[in-house]
Amino acid sequence: MSSKRTNSNVEQALLITEMMNQIGALQNRFQTEGEDEERRWMTARTSDDRVVDFLKEATVLMLHIVHAIGESELVNGITISKRFGIPRGSVSKITRRLLEQGIVQGESLPDNKKEVLFRLTSVGRKVFNLHKELHVHIEGNVREFLSRYDIEQMRFLVQCMKDTVVTSWVRFDEAEGLQEENSATEASRNLRDAGEVSEILAMLRRLDPNKLRKAKELIRIAFLED
Repeated sequence: MSSKRTNSNVEQALLITEMMNQIGALQNRFQTEGEDEERRWMTARTSDDRVVDFLKEATVLMLHIVHAIGESELVNGITISKRFGIPRGSVSKITRRLLEQGIVQGESLPDNKKEVLFRLTSVGRKVFNLHKELHVHIEGNVREFLSRYDIEQMRFLVQCMKDTVVTSWVRFDEAEGLQEENSATEASRNLRDAGEVSEILAMLRRLDPNKLRKAKELIRIAFLED
């Protein structure tokens, strides 16, 4: 294997490791910090104490169900579940809480007392409008953020996202049985290589800038030059 190909493989392994690290950071950003930021944004834009009290304990799923009811106005739990992809058990549990908090109100059909239709209360409508404004605000910021990339970069990002949605990271199929021995050997080698790369990255992160530059130069001289 030529030094040029070795260099390319090492760089690819490093980039893959860095991308996986960034995916984890991105998940944390959206799941924790992002939720808190959205809550603060909405709280800062209302003077209604009832709305503020609700936002303090509202989860993302609760807000999504409020949004779903607000868009449909009068809707039952089954429709919310099917239309918005929220499990029926979660819809039932959350709508009960929203009823108790005065965010939604329920109405029974004259010919079917078991079926309950939900609509927003005046407080719920304020929450819905705030959440809707938040979505518009975020969409504008996302469009502004993505506009920094050129057309080719955006095409790549779109394709990468599409591929990610339809790709299984497990790739396990019982019908196919065990993989051939050479595939298992290659997978084992890849795992070992990835582990070594991760270990090297961890070591490099502990270096100060001066030592990091020296390490970079040593790697280039020892492994990458022809």
